[in-house]
Amino acid sequence: MRTMAIDYGDQRIGLAVSDLLGMLAGEAWTMPEWDMERAARRIAEEAKAREVGTLVLGLPKNMDGTEGPRAEKSRAFRELLIRESGLPVILWDERRSSIEAHAILHSTGKKEKQHRKTVDAVAASLILEGYLDSGR
Repeated sequence: MRTMAIDYGDQRIGLAVSDLLGMLAGEAWTMPEWDMERAARRIAEEAKAREVGTLVLGLPKNMDGTEGPRAEKSRAFRELLIRESGLPVILWDERRSSIEAHAILHSTGKKEKQHRKTVDAVAASLILEGYLDSGR
């Protein structure tokens, strides 16, 4: 079964899906959505269409490991995802994923203004890679 990683944001959501064996990060894209319930339904549909068995949701923590309002939103979103998809949803520490995603995009020559279109998809790929690597 595939694994899908989610980088949840207020306006855009980054998604990345593994291969069937759950070893490699594959397809990644950005979903524009600001309604939490509608986003959960859309992600559940995407997961079903791609034969996903596990969802991994980025949990934004502060650099000192504490949690703030963004982490609370992710926890609430997790409950919606469980309800809509019926799949297990694992919370994954995503500290620095967006920073690393911006660095990757910058290193490819993309201008800062162009990052908005793809940074969430890259961050989701980094979350997915971290999760998949942890199981090896």
